[in-house]
Amino acid sequence: MGRLIAIVGRPNVGKSTLFNRLTQTRAAIVNNTSGTTRDRQYGKMEWNGMEMSVVDTGGWVVNSEDIFEEEINKQVHLAIDEADVILFVVDIKNGITDLDDHVAATLRKTRKPVIVVTNKDDNNESIYAEAEFYALGLGKPFSISAANGSGTGELLDEVVRQMPESGNDQPEEDLPRFAFVGRPNAGKSSLVNALMDEQRNIVTDIAGTTRDSIYSRYNKFGFNFYLVDTAGIRKKNKVNEDIEYYSVLRSIRAIENSDVCVLLIDATRGVEAQDVNIFSIIQKNRKGLVVLVNKWDLVAEKSQKSISTMENAIRDRFAPFTDFPIIFGSALTKQRIFKVLETAIEVYKNRQIVIPTSQLNNVLHAAIEAVPPPAVKGKYVKIKYITMLKGAYTPTFIFFCNLPQWIRDPYKRYLENKIREKWCLTGTPINLFFREK
Repeated sequence: MGRLIAIVGRPNVGKSTLFNRLTQTRAAIVNNTSGTTRDRQYGKMEWNGMEMSVVDTGGWVVNSEDIFEEEINKQVHLAIDEADVILFVVDIKNGITDLDDHVAATLRKTRKPVIVVTNKDDNNESIYAEAEFYALGLGKPFSISAANGSGTGELLDEVVRQMPESGNDQPEEDLPRFAFVGRPNAGKSSLVNALMDEQRNIVTDIAGTTRDSIYSRYNKFGFNFYLVDTAGIRKKNKVNEDIEYYSVLRSIRAIENSDVCVLLIDATRGVEAQDVNIFSIIQKNRKGLVVLVNKWDLVAEKSQKSISTMENAIRDRFAPFTDFPIIFGSALTKQRIFKVLETAIEVYKNRQIVIPTSQLNNVLHAAIEAVPPPAVKGKYVKIKYITMLKGAYTPTFIFFCNLPQWIRDPYKRYLENKIREKWCLTGTPINLFFREK
């Protein structure tokens, strides 16, 4: 679970190009969701059957006009703390710069696997220049061109080889796993404490290594689930870190190891870019979602109007996925915190829904007849048969038709809305796949 690659290096060595190159492989083929590409800094990829997450540290720098050594320092330290494999990107044309030396000195102290990637080897002539990079003291450099993709296969083979075996830190029973995520100061810790304080004696922690998620068993008041907390959210390791970047990097672990995510939004600040970032990570991982507007006790005007204004603002920012529950509460006064748990359990059940094929075909054929897919170049798309994939992680529907490649996103959304109208799938993303009969 949760294998993380971090890309580090000084500015302008091609980190983002490499990031796009790696994540494209998967984003272009497997992920059919529209509207997920909101943030460029986090993506998923697959190589030789291993699924990995990639984080481009450069993309997070807030003041990108002038990145100082300390800014890069922070990011390298974060990558060392969080990642399983670190890709250190350098520019083969420029040779080793002082900043490269500086980053290498930090990386040499870590026990994590570090791979030196000499980028911009666009015509294979600079291959002789790569020898210079042995001087960084981090082993054999891998020459690639992120721009045209040459050499990336060998690099990824090496990544898979160096990737540590995932420890078996999964909880035994097949219980729901809920993660509480959100920006710093949104009230995650207060919420976890409010839930846990009640019954300190019935909490068991199953801890992986420090950087893996920690599972706390919660079984009281008729609830029984694991609460996924990342160790990092608990230990405020380095206060001077770039908080925004840190929180997202930490959230990735918790989100990947959970079934349903409870996203906390600070009622006093509204929806911020950071919330949208975390939401899109939840989306990319196809996890269930419950939104908790926390600190509602601090809002002066609590009318029905202010509630619907806030709800609309949240759904607008998270569109096109809008079918998720929103709860207004407060971790401090414990207002509606159990409602949060009840709702998370409902969303978990919605993810496991099984719809009989006959029902599915009856309802959707009627919807398709009412609004058939638009014709393309005078040819008509005919959807003949619909079935639900058994045992899928997310509710997944397969539509068999004659011209699957001509079904566009707006029509997919129409079908998704019809499915959601008829069956309760609140809070869970669904997959629609179109195959040739």
